[in-house]
Amino acid sequence: MPNSLTISEHPAITDLWLIGIGTGSPQHLTLEGQQALRDAAVILIPHKGAGKDDLAELRLRIIRASGSTAQIIPFDYPQRDPTLPYQTRVTLWHDEIAARWQAALVQAERAGPVALLVWGDPSLYDSTLRIAERLTPRAKLRVVPGITAIQALTAAHALPLNTVNGPVQITTGRRLREHGWPEDAETLVVMLDGDCSFQTLAPEGLDIWWGAFLGMEEQILHHGPLATSTAPIIAARQEARARHGWIMDIYLLRRSAPLSA
Repeated sequence: MPNSLTISEHPAITDLWLIGIGTGSPQHLTLEGQQALRDAAVILIPHKGAGKDDLAELRLRIIRASGSTAQIIPFDYPQRDPTLPYQTRVTLWHDEIAARWQAALVQAERAGPVALLVWGDPSLYDSTLRIAERLTPRAKLRVVPGITAIQALTAAHALPLNTVNGPVQITTGRRLREHGWPEDAETLVVMLDGDCSFQTLAPEGLDIWWGAFLGMEEQILHHGPLATSTAPIIAARQEARARHGWIMDIYLLRRSAPLSA
C-alpha cells in the first residue's frame, strides 16, 4: 500500500486521548471515559468501508450516550496491501493511519484535545499507541483504560480466566496457526483470529469458550469440548459475518485436565 499522505503536511495533534470503549456496549464505557469524551474538542471516527458502517455508528452511539459535544470528524481507514510481507504492510498501514489522523484535522473548528475511541483497551493487542508514536511532532498522550475483550468474554461465560495458580497465555490466531499450542500453556486466550485457528489443533482434551459481539445485543456465545464445538462455532461465525458485514470475536482454550505441578 503506498503511503499517500505525509504527516508533516498537515496540522499537528498536540494532545491525543485514546479512550478504551469496551466491546461495543455503551455501558462498557467507564466514568473516566465518559468525562474524557465530554472534555475532548475533537473526536476522530474511522470509516472502514462498505458493509462496516455500523462500526462507526456504534462509536457515535457511545459518544451520544456520554453527552459529548465534541466536533466529530470522520476519516477513511486505509486498507493493508496483502501483496507485501506482513511486517512491511503493517508498517506502511500504520504510517498511513497516522497521516490520515493529521489530515483530518484540516476540518477542525476548535482547538483542544483530539480523542480516538479504541475497542477494548488501548494497551492489549491494539496498535493505536504504536501509531501515535508516528505523529510529528509527538503528541502528548493520555490513555483511558477500557474493558478488554478478555474481560467481556470471561464475564459472559461466568468463567475465571485462570485455574488455581494456573498460567495464562494471550496470543493471536496467526501464532497459533504457525506455532501450535504453546509449551506448558494451560489456558490460552486467542485474539485477532479471522481464520478459526483452533481447528488446526488436535482437539482431544481441550475445551473452548467462544464469544462474538460481546456486550452487544447481537452477542453470540458457545462453550464445549473443542472436538464437538469447532463446526458449530465456524458456522455461527460465518453466518454472523455475512449478516453484519464484520465480526469481532475472541475465545479461550483450556486443557480439560490441568497441568501437573
